[in-house]
Amino acid sequence: MWQIEDMHRRYGVSIRRRSPFRQEAWKRHEVTWLVVDEQYWPCVRINPYEIHIIDPDFYDELYVSHKKLDKYRWWTNLAGADGSTFATVPHDLHRQRRAVLNPFFSAQSVAQVQPLIKAKVEKLCARFRSIAKTGEVVRLDAAFMALTMDVICDYAFAHDRKYLDEPDFMLLWKQTIIGAFEGGALGRLFPWMLPLMKKLPRAMVSAMDASVGHLLNWQDIVKAQVKPIIDGTDDLSRKGDTSRTIFHTLRDSDLPPHEKTLQRLCDEGEIMTGAGSETTAQTLTRIMFYICQVPDTLDKMRHELARIMTIHGGIPDIAELQALPYLSAVIKEGLRLSYGVTTRLPRIAHEDITYKDFVIPAGTPVSQTPYFSLMHPGIFPDPQRFRPERWLEAEEKCQRLNKYLVSFGKGTRQCVGLNLAYAEVYLALAAIAHRFDWTMFETGLEDVVCFHDFFVAVASLESKGVRATLRTRKI
Repeated sequence: MWQIEDMHRRYGVSIRRRSPFRQEAWKRHEVTWLVVDEQYWPCVRINPYEIHIIDPDFYDELYVSHKKLDKYRWWTNLAGADGSTFATVPHDLHRQRRAVLNPFFSAQSVAQVQPLIKAKVEKLCARFRSIAKTGEVVRLDAAFMALTMDVICDYAFAHDRKYLDEPDFMLLWKQTIIGAFEGGALGRLFPWMLPLMKKLPRAMVSAMDASVGHLLNWQDIVKAQVKPIIDGTDDLSRKGDTSRTIFHTLRDSDLPPHEKTLQRLCDEGEIMTGAGSETTAQTLTRIMFYICQVPDTLDKMRHELARIMTIHGGIPDIAELQALPYLSAVIKEGLRLSYGVTTRLPRIAHEDITYKDFVIPAGTPVSQTPYFSLMHPGIFPDPQRFRPERWLEAEEKCQRLNKYLVSFGKGTRQCVGLNLAYAEVYLALAAIAHRFDWTMFETGLEDVVCFHDFFVAVASLESKGVRATLRTRKI
Protein backbone atom coordinates (compact mmCIF):
# COMPACT_ATOMS: atom_id res chain seq x y z
CA MET A 1 0.00 0.00 0.00
CA TRP A 2 1.04 3.59 -0.53
CA GLN A 3 1.87 5.46 2.66
CA ILE A 4 0.82 9.08 2.85
CA GLU A 5 4.46 10.21 2.70
CA ASP A 6 4.58 8.93 -0.88
CA MET A 7 1.59 10.96 -2.03
CA HIS A 8 3.30 14.32 -2.48
CA ARG A 9 5.93 12.69 -4.67
CA ARG A 10 3.46 10.95 -6.92
CA TYR A 11 0.38 13.16 -6.91
CA GLY A 12 0.84 16.26 -4.78
CA VAL A 13 3.74 18.34 -6.08
CA SER A 14 1.78 20.83 -8.16
CA ILE A 15 -1.04 21.05 -5.64
CA ARG A 16 1.34 21.55 -2.74
CA ARG A 17 2.74 24.68 -4.38
CA ARG A 18 -0.62 26.29 -3.77
CA SER A 19 -0.05 27.35 -0.17
CA PRO A 20 -2.94 27.51 2.32
CA PHE A 21 -2.85 31.29 1.97
CA ARG A 22 -3.25 31.16 -1.79
CA GLN A 23 -5.96 28.51 -1.57
CA GLU A 24 -8.03 30.54 0.87
CA ALA A 25 -7.40 34.13 -0.13
CA TRP A 26 -6.41 34.24 -3.80
CA LYS A 27 -8.99 36.13 -5.84
CA ARG A 28 -11.40 36.25 -2.87
CA HIS A 29 -11.99 32.51 -2.69
CA GLU A 30 -12.88 31.94 -6.34
CA VAL A 31 -13.73 28.31 -6.96
CA THR A 32 -11.06 27.78 -9.63
CA TRP A 33 -9.27 25.32 -7.30
CA LEU A 34 -12.10 22.85 -7.84
CA VAL A 35 -10.80 22.25 -11.35
CA VAL A 36 -7.22 21.78 -10.14
CA ASP A 37 -8.06 18.83 -7.90
CA GLU A 38 -9.86 16.90 -10.63
CA GLN A 39 -6.78 16.95 -12.87
CA TYR A 40 -4.87 14.75 -10.46
CA TRP A 41 -6.13 12.00 -8.20
CA PRO A 42 -9.17 11.40 -5.99
CA CYS A 43 -6.82 11.51 -2.98
CA VAL A 44 -4.64 14.62 -2.99
CA ARG A 45 -2.30 16.32 -0.55
CA ILE A 46 -3.59 19.88 -0.94
CA ASN A 47 -1.19 21.53 1.50
CA PRO A 48 1.59 20.36 3.83
CA TYR A 49 -0.89 19.08 6.41
CA GLU A 50 -4.19 18.04 4.83
CA ILE A 51 -5.47 15.31 2.51
CA HIS A 52 -8.50 15.94 0.31
CA ILE A 53 -10.56 13.11 -1.21
CA ILE A 54 -13.01 13.39 -4.09
CA ASP A 55 -15.15 10.28 -3.85
CA PRO A 56 -18.88 10.51 -3.03
CA ASP A 57 -18.94 6.81 -2.13
CA PHE A 58 -16.30 7.40 0.54
CA TYR A 59 -18.34 10.13 2.24
CA ASP A 60 -20.01 7.81 4.75
CA GLU A 61 -16.74 6.01 5.40
CA LEU A 62 -15.04 9.25 6.38
CA TYR A 63 -17.80 11.06 8.28
CA VAL A 64 -20.00 8.26 9.66
CA SER A 65 -18.00 5.06 10.10
CA HIS A 66 -15.32 6.28 12.48
CA LYS A 67 -16.28 6.25 16.15
CA LYS A 68 -14.39 9.42 17.03
CA LEU A 69 -13.63 12.34 14.74
CA ASP A 70 -12.04 15.58 15.88
CA LYS A 71 -12.20 18.78 13.90
CA TYR A 72 -9.07 20.37 12.51
CA ARG A 73 -8.13 23.24 14.84
CA TRP A 74 -6.80 25.45 12.07
CA TRP A 75 -10.01 25.04 10.08
CA THR A 76 -12.24 26.12 12.99
CA ASN A 77 -10.65 29.59 13.09
CA LEU A 78 -13.52 30.76 10.92
CA ALA A 79 -15.60 33.24 12.88
CA GLY A 80 -13.72 33.74 16.11
CA ALA A 81 -16.33 31.56 17.84
CA ASP A 82 -14.06 28.99 19.45
CA GLY A 83 -16.57 28.18 22.19
CA SER A 84 -19.36 27.14 19.85
CA THR A 85 -20.40 23.54 19.34
CA PHE A 86 -19.64 24.02 15.64
CA ALA A 87 -16.01 24.96 16.33
CA THR A 88 -15.41 22.38 19.06
CA VAL A 89 -12.35 20.31 18.18
CA PRO A 90 -12.39 17.25 20.53
CA HIS A 91 -15.01 14.62 19.80
CA ASP A 92 -16.01 14.07 23.44
CA LEU A 93 -16.47 17.77 24.23
CA HIS A 94 -18.51 18.21 21.07
CA ARG A 95 -20.72 15.32 22.12
CA GLN A 96 -21.30 16.95 25.52
CA ARG A 97 -22.22 20.32 24.03
CA ARG A 98 -24.32 18.86 21.25
CA ALA A 99 -26.38 16.77 23.70
CA VAL A 100 -27.88 19.96 25.17
CA LEU A 101 -28.85 21.32 21.74
CA ASN A 102 -30.19 18.14 20.14
CA PRO A 103 -33.61 18.09 21.89
CA PHE A 104 -34.44 21.57 20.57
CA PHE A 105 -33.83 20.55 16.97
CA SER A 106 -35.42 17.11 16.96
CA ALA A 107 -38.27 16.47 14.54
CA GLN A 108 -40.70 16.41 17.46
CA SER A 109 -39.54 19.77 18.84
CA VAL A 110 -39.65 21.40 15.43
CA ALA A 111 -43.19 20.08 14.90
CA GLN A 112 -44.20 21.78 18.14
CA VAL A 113 -42.76 25.10 17.02
CA GLN A 114 -44.75 25.11 13.76
CA PRO A 115 -47.08 27.91 14.94
CA LEU A 116 -44.06 30.19 15.30
CA ILE A 117 -42.74 29.36 11.82
CA LYS A 118 -46.17 29.64 10.22
CA ALA A 119 -46.71 33.04 11.82
CA LYS A 120 -43.46 34.32 10.31
CA VAL A 121 -44.35 32.86 6.90
CA GLU A 122 -47.77 34.54 7.05
CA LYS A 123 -46.05 37.81 7.89
CA LEU A 124 -43.79 37.41 4.86
CA CYS A 125 -46.81 36.67 2.67
CA ALA A 126 -48.51 39.82 3.95
CA ARG A 127 -45.45 41.83 2.95
CA PHE A 128 -45.43 40.14 -0.45
CA ARG A 129 -49.10 41.04 -0.99
CA SER A 130 -48.34 44.68 -0.26
CA ILE A 131 -45.36 44.63 -2.59
CA ALA A 132 -47.43 42.98 -5.33
CA LYS A 133 -49.90 45.88 -5.23
CA THR A 134 -47.17 48.44 -5.89
CA GLY A 135 -45.29 46.44 -8.51
CA GLU A 136 -41.95 47.19 -6.87
CA VAL A 137 -38.97 44.89 -7.25
CA VAL A 138 -38.14 42.78 -4.20
CA ARG A 139 -34.86 41.15 -3.20
CA LEU A 140 -35.97 37.56 -2.60
CA ASP A 141 -32.64 36.67 -1.02
CA ALA A 142 -33.02 39.45 1.55
CA ALA A 143 -36.68 38.59 2.19
CA PHE A 144 -35.91 34.94 2.93
CA MET A 145 -32.94 35.95 5.07
CA ALA A 146 -35.29 38.13 7.14
CA LEU A 147 -37.68 35.20 7.51
CA THR A 148 -35.07 32.72 8.69
CA MET A 149 -33.41 35.25 11.00
CA ASP A 150 -36.69 36.16 12.68
CA VAL A 151 -37.48 32.47 13.17
CA ILE A 152 -34.13 31.47 14.70
CA CYS A 153 -33.92 34.51 16.98
CA ASP A 154 -37.46 34.02 18.28
CA TYR A 155 -36.84 30.32 18.84
CA ALA A 156 -33.37 30.66 20.36
CA PHE A 157 -33.70 33.87 22.37
CA ALA A 158 -37.45 34.64 22.53
CA HIS A 159 -36.52 37.86 20.76
CA ASP A 160 -38.21 38.83 17.50
CA ARG A 161 -35.78 40.98 15.54
CA LYS A 162 -38.61 42.07 13.22
CA TYR A 163 -36.46 42.03 10.10
CA LEU A 164 -39.61 41.09 8.18
CA ASP A 165 -40.98 44.53 9.09
CA GLU A 166 -38.05 46.41 7.58
CA PRO A 167 -38.73 48.08 4.20
CA ASP A 168 -35.70 46.37 2.63
CA PHE A 169 -36.00 43.21 4.77
CA MET A 170 -32.89 44.37 6.64
CA LEU A 171 -30.61 43.87 3.65
CA LEU A 172 -27.72 45.03 5.83
CA TRP A 173 -27.98 41.78 7.83
CA LYS A 174 -27.45 39.66 4.72
CA GLN A 175 -24.48 41.81 3.77
CA THR A 176 -23.17 41.45 7.32
CA ILE A 177 -23.35 37.66 7.27
CA ILE A 178 -21.71 37.30 3.85
CA GLY A 179 -19.04 39.82 4.77
CA ALA A 180 -18.46 38.02 8.06
CA PHE A 181 -18.05 34.68 6.29
CA GLU A 182 -15.42 36.22 4.03
CA GLY A 183 -13.68 37.87 6.97
CA GLY A 184 -13.76 34.62 8.89
CA ALA A 185 -11.65 32.91 6.24
CA LEU A 186 -8.93 35.48 6.90
CA GLY A 187 -9.14 34.51 10.56
CA ARG A 188 -7.88 31.04 9.65
CA LEU A 189 -4.78 32.50 8.06
CA PHE A 190 -4.16 35.15 10.70
CA PRO A 191 -5.63 33.89 14.00
CA TRP A 192 -4.23 36.90 15.86
CA MET A 193 -6.19 39.31 13.65
CA LEU A 194 -9.67 39.15 15.24
CA PRO A 195 -8.53 39.58 18.86
CA LEU A 196 -6.50 42.60 17.73
CA MET A 197 -9.34 44.07 15.67
CA LYS A 198 -11.75 43.76 18.61
CA LYS A 199 -9.63 46.27 20.52
CA LEU A 200 -9.94 48.91 17.80
CA PRO A 201 -12.87 51.29 17.16
CA ARG A 202 -15.46 49.67 14.91
CA ALA A 203 -15.30 52.49 12.35
CA MET A 204 -11.55 52.00 12.03
CA VAL A 205 -11.94 48.24 11.59
CA SER A 206 -14.60 48.68 8.90
CA ALA A 207 -12.37 51.15 7.06
CA MET A 208 -9.43 48.72 7.19
CA ASP A 209 -11.43 45.64 6.16
CA ALA A 210 -15.19 45.80 5.68
CA SER A 211 -15.61 42.03 5.98
CA VAL A 212 -13.94 41.94 9.41
CA GLY A 213 -16.06 44.91 10.46
CA HIS A 214 -19.16 42.93 9.49
CA LEU A 215 -17.97 39.97 11.54
CA LEU A 216 -17.44 42.07 14.66
CA ASN A 217 -20.82 43.78 14.23
CA TRP A 218 -22.42 40.33 14.03
CA GLN A 219 -20.77 39.41 17.32
CA ASP A 220 -22.07 42.60 18.93
CA ILE A 221 -25.64 41.83 17.79
CA VAL A 222 -25.48 38.35 19.31
CA LYS A 223 -23.98 39.58 22.58
CA ALA A 224 -26.85 42.05 22.96
CA GLN A 225 -29.26 39.11 22.79
CA VAL A 226 -27.36 36.63 24.97
CA LYS A 227 -26.19 38.88 27.83
CA PRO A 228 -29.66 39.71 29.24
CA ILE A 229 -30.48 35.98 29.32
CA ILE A 230 -27.26 35.17 31.19
CA ASP A 231 -27.91 38.05 33.60
CA GLY A 232 -31.56 37.03 34.06
CA THR A 233 -32.77 40.50 33.04
CA ASP A 234 -34.64 39.53 29.87
CA ASP A 235 -38.44 39.53 29.77
CA LEU A 236 -38.88 35.76 30.01
CA SER A 237 -36.53 35.45 32.97
CA ARG A 238 -38.40 38.16 34.85
CA LYS A 239 -41.67 36.34 34.16
CA GLY A 240 -40.20 32.98 35.18
CA ASP A 241 -41.05 31.45 31.78
CA THR A 242 -37.84 29.94 30.41
CA SER A 243 -39.06 26.60 29.13
CA ARG A 244 -39.08 27.05 25.36
CA THR A 245 -35.92 28.92 24.42
CA ILE A 246 -32.57 27.40 23.64
CA PHE A 247 -30.41 29.86 25.51
CA HIS A 248 -32.44 29.87 28.71
CA THR A 249 -32.06 26.10 28.73
CA LEU A 250 -28.31 26.34 28.11
CA ARG A 251 -28.04 28.78 31.00
CA ASP A 252 -29.96 26.50 33.35
CA SER A 253 -28.50 23.20 32.11
CA ASP A 254 -26.25 20.77 33.99
CA LEU A 255 -23.24 21.87 31.97
CA PRO A 256 -20.31 22.92 34.19
CA PRO A 257 -19.99 26.68 34.88
CA HIS A 258 -17.11 27.15 32.43
CA GLU A 259 -19.44 25.89 29.69
CA LYS A 260 -22.00 28.61 30.47
CA THR A 261 -19.87 31.74 30.38
CA LEU A 262 -21.06 34.76 28.45
CA GLN A 263 -18.32 34.38 25.84
CA ARG A 264 -19.02 30.71 25.14
CA LEU A 265 -22.76 31.24 24.81
CA CYS A 266 -22.14 34.27 22.60
CA ASP A 267 -20.02 32.02 20.40
CA GLU A 268 -22.88 29.52 20.31
CA GLY A 269 -25.35 32.25 19.40
CA GLU A 270 -23.11 33.65 16.70
CA ILE A 271 -22.95 30.35 14.85
CA MET A 272 -26.62 29.59 15.45
CA THR A 273 -27.83 32.86 13.95
CA GLY A 274 -25.45 32.66 11.00
CA ALA A 275 -26.00 29.01 10.14
CA GLY A 276 -29.69 29.26 11.00
CA SER A 277 -30.38 32.07 8.57
CA GLU A 278 -28.11 32.19 5.52
CA THR A 279 -28.07 28.58 4.32
CA THR A 280 -31.85 28.08 4.57
CA ALA A 281 -32.48 31.44 2.92
CA GLN A 282 -30.16 30.48 0.07
CA THR A 283 -32.10 27.28 -0.52
CA LEU A 284 -35.45 29.09 -0.71
CA THR A 285 -33.96 31.75 -2.97
CA ARG A 286 -32.50 29.28 -5.43
CA ILE A 287 -35.67 27.19 -5.56
CA MET A 288 -37.70 30.31 -6.37
CA PHE A 289 -35.26 31.18 -9.14
CA TYR A 290 -35.10 27.74 -10.72
CA ILE A 291 -38.81 26.91 -10.69
CA CYS A 292 -39.48 30.29 -12.27
CA GLN A 293 -37.23 29.23 -15.16
CA VAL A 294 -39.04 25.90 -15.56
CA PRO A 295 -42.81 26.57 -15.66
CA ASP A 296 -43.67 22.87 -15.95
CA THR A 297 -41.99 22.24 -12.61
CA LEU A 298 -43.95 25.03 -10.96
CA ASP A 299 -47.22 23.78 -12.49
CA LYS A 300 -46.64 20.22 -11.24
CA MET A 301 -45.82 21.44 -7.76
CA ARG A 302 -48.86 23.69 -7.62
CA HIS A 303 -51.13 20.93 -8.86
CA GLU A 304 -49.90 18.69 -6.06
CA LEU A 305 -50.31 21.48 -3.50
CA ALA A 306 -53.74 22.67 -4.64
CA ARG A 307 -55.88 20.10 -2.87
CA ILE A 308 -54.10 20.14 0.46
CA MET A 309 -53.85 23.95 0.54
CA THR A 310 -57.54 24.32 -0.32
CA ILE A 311 -58.62 21.92 2.42
CA HIS A 312 -56.62 23.73 5.08
CA GLY A 313 -57.24 27.27 3.96
CA GLY A 314 -54.00 28.19 5.69
CA ILE A 315 -50.61 26.49 5.67
CA PRO A 316 -50.71 22.70 6.23
CA ASP A 317 -48.53 20.99 8.82
CA ILE A 318 -45.02 19.91 7.94
CA ALA A 319 -45.84 16.20 8.01
CA GLU A 320 -48.57 16.65 5.40
CA LEU A 321 -46.28 18.64 3.12
CA GLN A 322 -43.44 16.15 3.48
CA ALA A 323 -45.79 13.44 2.22
CA LEU A 324 -46.07 15.22 -1.16
CA PRO A 325 -43.56 13.51 -3.47
CA TYR A 326 -43.11 16.21 -6.09
CA LEU A 327 -42.78 19.05 -3.59
CA SER A 328 -40.21 16.96 -1.73
CA ALA A 329 -38.31 16.34 -4.97
CA VAL A 330 -38.26 20.09 -5.70
CA ILE A 331 -36.85 20.79 -2.25
CA LYS A 332 -34.18 18.08 -2.55
CA GLU A 333 -33.10 19.48 -5.89
CA GLY A 334 -33.02 22.97 -4.40
CA LEU A 335 -30.85 21.74 -1.55
CA ARG A 336 -28.53 20.04 -4.03
CA LEU A 337 -28.05 23.22 -6.07
CA SER A 338 -27.60 25.32 -2.93
CA TYR A 339 -24.63 23.14 -1.94
CA GLY A 340 -25.03 23.54 1.84
CA VAL A 341 -21.51 24.71 2.64
CA THR A 342 -19.02 24.97 -0.19
CA THR A 343 -15.86 24.71 1.85
CA ARG A 344 -14.06 21.44 2.48
CA LEU A 345 -14.83 19.73 5.80
CA PRO A 346 -11.68 18.26 7.39
CA ARG A 347 -11.84 15.65 10.14
CA ILE A 348 -9.11 13.98 12.18
CA ALA A 349 -9.64 10.31 12.97
CA HIS A 350 -8.17 8.60 16.03
CA GLU A 351 -7.19 5.60 13.91
CA ASP A 352 -5.66 5.09 10.48
CA ILE A 353 -7.92 5.66 7.49
CA THR A 354 -7.58 3.33 4.52
CA TYR A 355 -8.60 4.71 1.15
CA LYS A 356 -7.99 2.38 -1.80
CA ASP A 357 -4.21 1.80 -1.85
CA PHE A 358 -3.43 4.52 0.66
CA VAL A 359 -3.09 4.35 4.43
CA ILE A 360 -3.62 7.76 5.99
CA PRO A 361 -2.14 7.84 9.51
CA ALA A 362 -4.27 8.70 12.53
CA GLY A 363 -4.08 12.40 13.33
CA THR A 364 -4.01 13.54 9.70
CA PRO A 365 -6.67 16.09 8.65
CA VAL A 366 -8.72 14.46 5.87
CA SER A 367 -11.47 16.34 4.05
CA GLN A 368 -14.14 16.06 1.43
CA THR A 369 -16.18 18.88 -0.09
CA PRO A 370 -19.99 18.55 -0.33
CA TYR A 371 -19.94 20.30 -3.70
CA PHE A 372 -18.22 17.35 -5.36
CA SER A 373 -20.90 14.89 -4.25
CA LEU A 374 -23.80 17.20 -5.06
CA MET A 375 -22.46 18.08 -8.51
CA HIS A 376 -20.98 14.70 -9.49
CA PRO A 377 -22.07 13.93 -13.09
CA GLY A 378 -21.86 10.18 -12.49
CA ILE A 379 -24.48 10.46 -9.74
CA PHE A 380 -26.47 13.46 -10.93
CA PRO A 381 -26.34 13.53 -14.76
CA ASP A 382 -26.33 17.08 -16.14
CA PRO A 383 -25.66 18.31 -12.59
CA GLN A 384 -26.08 22.03 -13.30
CA ARG A 385 -29.66 21.44 -14.41
CA PHE A 386 -32.55 21.87 -11.97
CA ARG A 387 -34.50 18.66 -12.49
CA PRO A 388 -36.63 17.40 -9.54
CA GLU A 389 -37.72 14.34 -11.53
CA ARG A 390 -34.32 12.74 -10.94
CA TRP A 391 -35.31 12.06 -7.31
CA LEU A 392 -38.62 10.43 -8.26
CA GLU A 393 -36.97 8.30 -10.93
CA ALA A 394 -34.35 7.13 -8.43
CA GLU A 395 -37.08 5.99 -6.02
CA GLU A 396 -38.82 4.05 -8.80
CA LYS A 397 -35.53 2.30 -9.60
CA CYS A 398 -34.73 1.75 -5.90
CA GLN A 399 -31.57 3.80 -6.28
CA ARG A 400 -30.18 5.31 -3.07
CA LEU A 401 -29.85 8.86 -4.36
CA ASN A 402 -30.59 10.33 -0.92
CA LYS A 403 -27.24 8.95 0.20
CA TYR A 404 -25.51 11.62 -1.86
CA LEU A 405 -27.61 14.56 -0.63
CA VAL A 406 -24.96 15.83 1.76
CA SER A 407 -26.10 19.46 2.01
CA PHE A 408 -26.38 19.15 5.81
CA GLY A 409 -23.26 17.04 6.25
CA LYS A 410 -23.22 13.58 7.81
CA GLY A 411 -22.28 11.82 11.00
CA THR A 412 -22.13 13.20 14.53
CA ARG A 413 -21.19 16.66 13.23
CA GLN A 414 -24.17 16.87 10.87
CA CYS A 415 -25.98 20.23 10.95
CA VAL A 416 -27.98 20.32 14.18
CA GLY A 417 -30.66 22.52 12.59
CA LEU A 418 -31.55 20.11 9.78
CA ASN A 419 -35.18 19.59 10.88
CA LEU A 420 -35.78 23.30 11.45
CA ALA A 421 -34.36 24.15 8.03
CA TYR A 422 -36.58 21.58 6.32
CA ALA A 423 -39.62 22.94 8.15
CA GLU A 424 -38.92 26.51 7.08
CA VAL A 425 -38.39 25.53 3.45
CA TYR A 426 -41.51 23.32 3.24
CA LEU A 427 -43.83 25.82 4.93
CA ALA A 428 -42.55 28.91 3.13
CA LEU A 429 -42.33 27.36 -0.33
CA ALA A 430 -45.80 25.82 -0.12
CA ALA A 431 -47.41 29.09 0.96
CA ILE A 432 -45.62 31.35 -1.51
CA ALA A 433 -45.90 29.07 -4.56
CA HIS A 434 -49.62 28.61 -3.92
CA ARG A 435 -50.41 32.27 -3.34
CA PHE A 436 -48.10 34.20 -5.68
CA ASP A 437 -46.77 34.41 -9.21
CA TRP A 438 -43.37 35.98 -9.72
CA THR A 439 -41.10 37.07 -12.55
CA MET A 440 -37.36 37.42 -12.13
CA PHE A 441 -36.06 40.96 -12.63
CA GLU A 442 -32.61 41.34 -14.19
CA THR A 443 -31.54 38.12 -12.50
CA GLY A 444 -29.59 35.32 -14.16
CA LEU A 445 -27.51 32.28 -13.33
CA GLU A 446 -24.61 34.50 -12.32
CA ASP A 447 -26.78 35.62 -9.39
CA VAL A 448 -27.34 32.10 -8.03
CA VAL A 449 -24.51 29.75 -9.03
CA CYS A 450 -21.38 29.41 -6.92
CA PHE A 451 -18.62 31.82 -7.95
CA HIS A 452 -16.95 32.16 -4.55
CA ASP A 453 -16.45 29.93 -1.53
CA PHE A 454 -17.09 32.12 1.53
CA PHE A 455 -17.90 28.96 3.52
CA VAL A 456 -21.28 29.16 1.77
CA ALA A 457 -21.79 29.61 -1.96
CA VAL A 458 -21.62 33.23 -3.04
CA ALA A 459 -22.62 34.38 -6.51
CA SER A 460 -20.74 36.88 -8.64
CA LEU A 461 -19.58 39.82 -6.53
CA GLU A 462 -21.14 42.08 -9.15
CA SER A 463 -24.56 40.55 -8.46
CA LYS A 464 -27.31 42.88 -7.29
CA GLY A 465 -29.16 40.01 -5.67
CA VAL A 466 -32.00 37.72 -6.70
CA ARG A 467 -34.75 40.17 -7.63
CA ALA A 468 -38.33 39.64 -8.72
CA THR A 469 -41.72 41.25 -9.17
CA LEU A 470 -44.72 39.61 -7.51
CA ARG A 471 -48.39 39.15 -8.35
CA THR A 472 -51.09 37.73 -6.10
CA ARG A 473 -52.68 34.63 -7.63
CA LYS A 474 -56.42 34.21 -7.97
CA ILE A 475 -57.01 30.91 -6.20
